[in-house]
Amino acid sequence: MWHRGGRAASRASTVGPSSRRPPRERLGPPQVKAVFTLIGQGLGHRTRSGRVARPCIATCGGGAVYKQGLGDGHVSADSGGDLWRPAALSHSQIVADPQPQVIQRARHLSEKFDAWRAGVSGTFESMDLAPDLAETIGSRRWFRGLGTLIGLSALALAMWPDFAPVEAAPVMRLDNPARDEFRSQMIMPLALGSDSGRRMGATALVVPLKSAPERPRVELLATLARGDSFERMLRRAGVGTTDAERVADLVSGSVALDAIEPGTQVDITLGRRPQPGAARPLDALEFRARFDLALAVTRDDAGHLSLTRKPIRVDETPLRIRGTVGSSLYRSMRAAGAPASAVQQYLKALSDQVDLDRAVRSTDTFDMIVQYRRAATGERQAGQLLYAGIERGGEAKTQLMRWGEEGRFYEASGVGEQRSGLVAPVPGRISSNFGMRRHPILGYKRMHAGMDFRASYGTPIVAVTDGRVASAGRAGGCGKAVKLSHGGGLATRYCHMSRVAVRSGQSVRRGQVIGYVGSTGLSTGPHLHYEMYRGGRAVNPASVEFVTRAQLSGAELRRFRAALASLKTVEAGTALEDLSPTATEAAAAEPVREIDKLETPKRVG
Repeated sequence: MWHRGGRAASRASTVGPSSRRPPRERLGPPQVKAVFTLIGQGLGHRTRSGRVARPCIATCGGGAVYKQGLGDGHVSADSGGDLWRPAALSHSQIVADPQPQVIQRARHLSEKFDAWRAGVSGTFESMDLAPDLAETIGSRRWFRGLGTLIGLSALALAMWPDFAPVEAAPVMRLDNPARDEFRSQMIMPLALGSDSGRRMGATALVVPLKSAPERPRVELLATLARGDSFERMLRRAGVGTTDAERVADLVSGSVALDAIEPGTQVDITLGRRPQPGAARPLDALEFRARFDLALAVTRDDAGHLSLTRKPIRVDETPLRIRGTVGSSLYRSMRAAGAPASAVQQYLKALSDQVDLDRAVRSTDTFDMIVQYRRAATGERQAGQLLYAGIERGGEAKTQLMRWGEEGRFYEASGVGEQRSGLVAPVPGRISSNFGMRRHPILGYKRMHAGMDFRASYGTPIVAVTDGRVASAGRAGGCGKAVKLSHGGGLATRYCHMSRVAVRSGQSVRRGQVIGYVGSTGLSTGPHLHYEMYRGGRAVNPASVEFVTRAQLSGAELRRFRAALASLKTVEAGTALEDLSPTATEAAAAEPVREIDKLETPKRVG
């Protein structure tokens, strides 16, 4: 819409010297708006001769001037000789431009389109169709914006794309051989081109059978669950009541039914029903009753059930494991193949003799022997720990062996379970020590013949070492109390219990719960009052290095040492080797069928 020079500028140059215009300047955006206002005012003005006058605008000094010209470029006579008139533009609205510019009306199509677009934009802007919905809520302007939002949302939903599945290309190209192979496996009937006719739909020509034929034999596997009985397990598997009772009687003659371990699997074979609706008869039954015994029940030609015992050869050579302690004793023992339960027993037994955190170095050697059984059929079973030892460089070996009915560990010298230090009766802080103090209830000073441990109500109280319960019950100001006798003139008492967990005359082990923390008797709150006596006199429990010993002597000590020497002759890792089959076992393992003989490797030599 801007035009530099042009015809209008050349026609203006023909005017006399008095009409020479000053240098024109460039109009900025604010000036353009004012210029268009002036154009709009001058478009409808006509001269006396009937011609339409078009304004021409230019800048002059600090303002802007315009003149009215005819369509052919001549100046209108209505101007009264004043060719240029000042325009109402301020100095701040004028931007200097050294090149002359003249505003003309739009004549080309592109210019007309731009003018139309500007007009439409202005119209929609004046309509204010999209106001801010956060302002003037509830007003007419707000509802107008809400209507715009709803209309645009409806339009968007109407134009929502369709998500119909697209047909995928076949995974593989089918040639004629592949198509023939698939065709042979079709489920279509033979009349429609199938080669097999399997799973063909029933038609009117199909005659249903009066009774479906049953399998002549049924083989299944039943598992004895925990808390279940052997006979009930058989009946649940489908064995008749009469056969189940007969099998239970036969098995109980060889092994107690309640001694069969949960999880034992039983192979059951059921025969053909004698008549429809009757229970299937038991043809055969076989299971592993013990680690060293298998039982089999079979039915003979006369229809009677009989039991067959199948003893399994078992080797009970203990398993010995040796290795270096390394960075972690537990991990090293597990990496060497020791069972987790045996490792825990080893650490518990050895911790009573050696400080495993400080006295054991990474270069020391651990030695352990575990009960171990190997069956000729390949099964293996690990038992409890028999021997625990550790070899520390420059120090005496520590050797412990399990001995006796109680299963205690004894040293090689015959001294059993030497424990240095006392077990804390409760896991709490000491709130009052042994000595003179002011009694919190009586209010005067008197001897405090024990130690008070701060603990919450109901905390378990344990025996500090092995002993026998001398008394258990009410004890005056001590409230509910338990007194233990440990031999050698030593005794301990535990007061202010809320509940007693042992009875008088009972033997207790170190760490066994004997009661629970309370606040009975002369007590201001839940805590444990712990006392220790030597020869009947109260002593400070913190000053006693308590030791429990079980000494062997005489013939029993000799048997203990002989058993220890025999146990230490076991070589490490010997029990991990497979048992060599005997002649009978090798003959029983020979294949019976000719096809099995083909799969068995031939012996050479």
